[in-house]
Amino acid sequence: MCKTVNAGKKVIFNALLDAVMDTHAVTIKFCVNKALALCFLFFLLTGIIMTVRLGRGCVMEACLLLLCLLPQIGWAVSYKQGDPVTLYVNKVGPYHNPQETYHYYTLPVCRPKEVRHKALSLGEVLDGDRMAESLYKIHFRENTERQTLCQLSLTEKEVDQLREAIEELYYFEFVLDDVPIWGFVGYMEESGFLPHSHKVGLWTHLDFNIEYNGDSVIFANVSVKDVKPVPLEEGGGGAGHGAGGSTEGLTVTHTYSVRWFESPLPHSRRADRLRDYSFFPKTLEIHWLSIINSLVLVVLLLGFVIIILMRVLKNDFARYNVEEDGSCDDLDQGDNGWKIIHTDVFRFPTYKSLLCAVLGVGAQFLTLATGIIIMALLGMFNVHRHGAINSAAIVLYALTSCVSGYCSCSFYTQIHGQRWVWNIILTSSLFSAPLFLTWSIVNSVHWWSGSTQALPASTVLLLLGAWVLVGFPLTVIGGIVGKNRAGSFQAPCRTRNIPRQIPQQPWYKHTAVHMAIGGFLPFSAISVELYYIFATVWGREHYTLYGILLCVFAILLSVGACISVALTYFLLSGEDYRWWWRSVLSTGSTGLFIFVYSLFYYHNRSSMSGLVQSVEFFGYSLLTAFVFSLMLGTVSFWASLAFIRYIYCSLKMD
Repeated sequence: MCKTVNAGKKVIFNALLDAVMDTHAVTIKFCVNKALALCFLFFLLTGIIMTVRLGRGCVMEACLLLLCLLPQIGWAVSYKQGDPVTLYVNKVGPYHNPQETYHYYTLPVCRPKEVRHKALSLGEVLDGDRMAESLYKIHFRENTERQTLCQLSLTEKEVDQLREAIEELYYFEFVLDDVPIWGFVGYMEESGFLPHSHKVGLWTHLDFNIEYNGDSVIFANVSVKDVKPVPLEEGGGGAGHGAGGSTEGLTVTHTYSVRWFESPLPHSRRADRLRDYSFFPKTLEIHWLSIINSLVLVVLLLGFVIIILMRVLKNDFARYNVEEDGSCDDLDQGDNGWKIIHTDVFRFPTYKSLLCAVLGVGAQFLTLATGIIIMALLGMFNVHRHGAINSAAIVLYALTSCVSGYCSCSFYTQIHGQRWVWNIILTSSLFSAPLFLTWSIVNSVHWWSGSTQALPASTVLLLLGAWVLVGFPLTVIGGIVGKNRAGSFQAPCRTRNIPRQIPQQPWYKHTAVHMAIGGFLPFSAISVELYYIFATVWGREHYTLYGILLCVFAILLSVGACISVALTYFLLSGEDYRWWWRSVLSTGSTGLFIFVYSLFYYHNRSSMSGLVQSVEFFGYSLLTAFVFSLMLGTVSFWASLAFIRYIYCSLKMD
C-alpha cells in the first residue's frame, strides 16, 4: 500500500512539473529559477498529501483547485520580425481611486465586433483586470504611422459620458506582452477666475513607443506629444483635429502610431525599466535613515525593558528565596507581590475556546506573512506578474489552515477544554466569517457600480471551493492531530480551588491604559514603514524593499513581545492574576492604532473619494487591523506565558 501511495505521489509530482515546464507553439524560455517552480510544487503537494487523509474523492478536487490558485510563472515570449504582438485593453478608472476600475469597453471607444477576453489568473481577477483584445494592429519591429483605428459617431449621451470621465481624470491601462501601458483618456484645463475657462478634450491619437531587445519586448508606453485633443463642448458638439461636429453628437476618428526602439536591457531585467517609468508619481525611496532611526529606538527600548526587568527580578528573587522566618511576613508588603498569587496565576481563563482560536489564527497569519515575505525575497513577485502576490496569499492561507487548527486545538486540550469540535469550527470561522461579511459588502458595492473589482461568479465558486475542499479540511486535520498530540499544561505551581481576591488596582494598571501603552509602542516602531505599505496597497507604487520589510516585521514582533512581558510583570506585581486575556489585548491593540492611521491616511495622505473607493478602503483596512491584532496578540501571549513560567520556576515553593 505504501509503495502504491509513494508511486502515486511521484507520478503527480512529475506530471505537475512537466505541466509547469511545458512549451507551447511559440518559443518559450523559462525566466525564473527552476527552484522557484519546485517551491510552488512543494506547497502544492503538501496540501494534497494532507488532504489524502480525508478520502480519495477530495484529492483530485484539491489538486485542481490549488493548480488554479497557483501564481503564474514568468515566461519570455520570442517574436520574429513582423509577428503580431497582441495589445490587450484592460480597465479605466479615476486617477485618485486606484480600486475603482471599470472595463475599458464601458466607454464609447473603438471596439471589435466580437470582444474576446484573455484567460486570466486568479490574482489578475482579484486585481480587477479584465483584459480583452483590441483593434490595434502591432507587428514586431515594424513602425506604423497614422494608422486609422476606427471612426465613431458619438451621441450626445456618449459625449457627456466621455466628458464626465475626463473631468474625473480617468486613465486607461493596456497590456502588451505583460507590460502595462498607462495613459489618460483626455485632457482638462481650468484657468482664470473672471472669466472662468473650462476646457475638456479627448485624445484621439496615441503614439506607442515600444522597446525591444533581440526577440523580446522590454518596455512600452504611450504618449500624446504634439497631438491636439478633440474638444468636447457642452451639448455634444465639438470641432477640431480628427472630429466633426453635428447637432446630434460628435464624429471622431481614432488613429495610432507605433515606433520600435532597441534597448540594451535583457528580458530578465525588464522589470527595472518599468520601475523607473514615472506615469504615476514616485513617492517610495530607500528610507534608510528612517529605518535606522526606528531600529535605534527599538534597540534602546528593548534594552531598557530587559535591563530594568532583570534588575527588578533579581531583587525579587533574592527577596522571595530567603529562608522562611519572621522576615517572610513582609512578603505581602510593597509593590512586588507576584509570589503571593502563585496559586492563582495559572488559573485557566474564561472563554477558553475563543482564546485558543485567536492564538491559532494568529499563528497561521504569522506563518503566512513570513512565507509571503520570503517568497518576495526570492523574487517570485514582480511588476510583470499581475496579481501573483494575491494568488500566493490565497494558496498559503489555504495550506496554513492546518497551523491554526493544530495550535488552537492543542492548547485547548492542554487547558482542559472539552468541546474540541466547537473549537475547530470557531477557529476556522474566526477570520473567514468577517472576511466573507466584508467581501460581501464591498463586492456588492462594486457590482452595483459596474466596477471590474466585482468578482465573477466563477471566481467566487473557486475561492469557496478552495476553503471548503482545502482550507477547512486542513483545519480539521490540524485540530485532530493537535488534540491527539497535546501534552499536559506545564505549570510550575499548583492552582488552589478557591480563587484569591484581587485588590483594587490603580488607574494606570487598568486594561485601557495597558492597551494604549502596548499598542502605541509597536505601532511607533512601524509607523514609517506603514506609510510605504499603504502607498503600495492603496496607491500606484510597486513595493520592492522586502529586505527592509522583513527587518521591520522582526522589529514589530520583538517590541510586541518585550512590551507584553513588561506589562504582564506590572500586572502580576499588583497581585492581579488575570493576565491571559490582558496579554492578548495589550499588544493586540496595535490593530486599533493601525486602523486610526488608516483614517489619517485617507483624509490627509491620499486623494481618494467616492462610495466605491471608500467602502473598499475602510472595509479592508478594518480587516488588516484585525489581522495585526491576531498576530501581535499571539506573540504577546506566548511571550507572557514563557516569562511567567520562567519567574515561577525560579522560586522556591512550599
